[in-house]
Amino acid sequence: MQCLQRTWRLSDEPIHEDESDNYRDPEVRARTKCNIFLGYTSNLISSGLREVILYLVKHKQIKVLVTTAGGVEEDFIKCLGKTYLADFALDGANLRRRGMNRIGNLIVPNDNYCKFEDWITPILDAMLAEQKATGVVWTPSTFIHRLGKEINNEESVYYWAYKNDIPVFCPALTDGSIGDMLYFHSFKNPGLVVDIVQDIRRLNDLSRTSKKAGMIILGGGVCKHQIANSMLIRNGADYSVYINTGQEFDGSDSGARPDEAVSWGKIRAGSQSVKVFADATLVFPLLVAATFARDVPAAKQA
Repeated sequence: MQCLQRTWRLSDEPIHEDESDNYRDPEVRARTKCNIFLGYTSNLISSGLREVILYLVKHKQIKVLVTTAGGVEEDFIKCLGKTYLADFALDGANLRRRGMNRIGNLIVPNDNYCKFEDWITPILDAMLAEQKATGVVWTPSTFIHRLGKEINNEESVYYWAYKNDIPVFCPALTDGSIGDMLYFHSFKNPGLVVDIVQDIRRLNDLSRTSKKAGMIILGGGVCKHQIANSMLIRNGADYSVYINTGQEFDGSDSGARPDEAVSWGKIRAGSQSVKVFADATLVFPLLVAATFARDVPAAKQA
């Protein structure tokens, strides 16, 4: 599949009679490529692929990111405090008494979340003040964009998303520590509004206006369906790669194979799609090394 036909350009296609003037210029057509929508679950930032995702975002290999709340906040928290390698079998009650939180075989001290609160609260105050003063409508994606700016740390995925103007969508933004911070802030300084409706319009429009669209989805749940559902607006994705260990037998979308998405119009009939039944933390770095990473030196020279 050449990983979502990375070599495709609009200039490979004939100019249709109803083509807009914006896409008739040969140079524009040569620059127009497949837009890749990357989705991933929060654990892949917490304990697996943060550096690989950062690499793709830093080098502008991805058009759109979609993740869950943990996939956002854990990136910032890692910039503020250390995460420690531990063991899956540690006693939960003992960890609780010691102020430790376990993510798989990793340990995150409570103090990291205190640092996160100290960092994010003044930002929320400033965002509320801007909302009152200018009428700005914050959305999850502009919220994350602002946090990426404020972290100002090259170890952050969302710093590079901010720098390269790559939107990050998080429809479940409140399902985590960010939700806790918004909850506490609503008592201390109430009134901040985060509008999810504007974001679903923005995401769907990015899908609809893509000349070619591909999705790479690591894991399942909200991030998987949010991207796939946006593809329905354009009558399906042109290229699709799923990497997860889910099975289809329980009827969940997480475990569903690409052919199920074809039945909904989320993947185009006859398009190139594949599901890899594997641990994404093992497979995705190999995929990136064999494909996207080969483009980066050429992109730098250009």
